[in-house]
Amino acid sequence: MYHIIVNPVSRSGRGRHIWDNMIRPALEAGEIPYQVYFSRKAGDASALTAEILSRHSARASREACRLIVLGGDGTVNEVLQGADPSSDVIIGYIPTGSSNDLARDLGIAREPLRALERILEAETHPEYIHSMDRGLVRMDRSLRSFAVSAGIGYDAAVCEETRHSKLKGMLNKLKLGKLTYLGIALKQLLTVRPVSCALYLDDREPIYIKKLFFIAAMNHRFEGGGFKFCPMADDADGLLDLCVVAGLPRLLILLALPTGFLGCHFLFPGVTHYRAARIGITTKKPLWVHTDGEVRERADGLEITCIRRNIHLIV
Repeated sequence: MYHIIVNPVSRSGRGRHIWDNMIRPALEAGEIPYQVYFSRKAGDASALTAEILSRHSARASREACRLIVLGGDGTVNEVLQGADPSSDVIIGYIPTGSSNDLARDLGIAREPLRALERILEAETHPEYIHSMDRGLVRMDRSLRSFAVSAGIGYDAAVCEETRHSKLKGMLNKLKLGKLTYLGIALKQLLTVRPVSCALYLDDREPIYIKKLFFIAAMNHRFEGGGFKFCPMADDADGLLDLCVVAGLPRLLILLALPTGFLGCHFLFPGVTHYRAARIGITTKKPLWVHTDGEVRERADGLEITCIRRNIHLIV
């Protein structure tokens, strides 16, 4: 039995169309047993996942729960909030979002029927199941998981505005959704105010930063619709790669930002790479924080860690 969580509004409503006209007919034609659930608002996918896994655990099944997510990176992020690190679940992903950075890095097919075919084949091909690190962000009021990346500052402020942007829906319809992030990033650059920050990496001496724009802690190489912020990231090494941007004049950031698509931004002074298993960040004032582009709150202190190879995803 496959449990399928569908975000019907992903990619400006394409999620529902893809389910109704492609995925459901294919499952029914193949007589594949499934149960489908639709998210209606923020938080639904988390609650549905927790409910599905609770029922699966109550049945004391010897097999892992098979869960298919039809949506974007944000839907996967919500599912992770509902599947705690001890959950026995294998996730299949049919990417229908505007960014799809998780699929981009792992080579998951963007064509829905090809993605579904691979998920179904994994029943007899366990080598298709990839175990990757689960990122964790601890703040005063919350603990959140992430698959792709987490960030604080300018990066997260861009994600916050992108979530509510009418431009995103328009560009998605033109199949130019990844330009949303770039456009809003350029707009935000005119108003962002850098802050002082202390960065703690494992047991090393703290790094004090005077004019921080943002820190992106990356499990994968891409975020924001194709920005290769950490080209050296490995999603199964138990470490997080950091892209730290600080002390740059706005003009240099303006020049550096587009080079992030190619992963060449570290050539600019003030764009620095670090790698660590445990990261602490304190800032002079609260800043927006995101996990996989999902923004819930501001914080002036957080700890970022990961659990090695804790997420089991079909690729």
